[in-house]
Amino acid sequence: MSLRSFKDRCVVITGAAGGLGQALVHAFLQAGSRVVALDRDAQALDALQHGIFTSAPNHTPSLLTAVCDVTQLPACEAAMAQATARFGGIDVLINNAGIAHRSAFADTQVDVLRRVMDVNFFGAVHCTHAALASLRQRKGMVIAISSVAGFSPLIGRTGYAASKHALHGFFDSLRTEVQDDGVDVLIVCPSFIDTGIARAALGADGQPATQARKTTGQTTQPAEVATAILQAAQQRRQLLLFSFTAKAAWWLSRLWPTRYAAIMKRRLQAEIFPNTTP
Repeated sequence: MSLRSFKDRCVVITGAAGGLGQALVHAFLQAGSRVVALDRDAQALDALQHGIFTSAPNHTPSLLTAVCDVTQLPACEAAMAQATARFGGIDVLINNAGIAHRSAFADTQVDVLRRVMDVNFFGAVHCTHAALASLRQRKGMVIAISSVAGFSPLIGRTGYAASKHALHGFFDSLRTEVQDDGVDVLIVCPSFIDTGIARAALGADGQPATQARKTTGQTTQPAEVATAILQAAQQRRQLLLFSFTAKAAWWLSRLWPTRYAAIMKRRLQAEIFPNTTP
């Protein structure tokens, strides 16, 4: 199978103003793409645009930024219309926008879980629905940024895990509907990345979580993950398990799920239940 080229292709990235999203913007601009960077934070988008103008001014004409709250379908439709008006259509949609929470379910307000689902799952649904006609016409690609939590349990993050599990069900099913039209679907499952999502995680009451995030395995840098995503997209892959931790979690959670759950719980439960002995 031939490699996909993204030169002169329109790539729409949600949650583009920070962390992995920003790294994806840089990676696809370097690949010669025309990038539409979407984020709900207007100031962060301005900073992104200024940074690219300063560091790589030749890429500036290939970048369009637009404020978009992915939880609002009309906003997503307007953003895709902007992308089409500027670059003629949409070749790649990267559903990267996301939020997390860290709190025991028993202590968590249900609205917190609903907020996480609105951003992580329905945000991806909204953007994909708005872009799908163009993606079909141009035989494009949809990329969903999931997580190890998309295929395995994660203590203290029931809503986050639910939203990522939902992405897998949705995009694996969508692939069966659009692959005959030439549209590829890639699901990306990294482990822990050094991004702002950890610092912006919600607590039980919907305010920023106060406890520090604990991790397992090596924490990777956004640029490294973005490069791997670009390469996987070029190879037309359907699933990217990024890092040894993600690959080990994938196989252990399938071959020995009780063992996986026990290891994960032992390593991470002190974050949520600090007075509990593993």
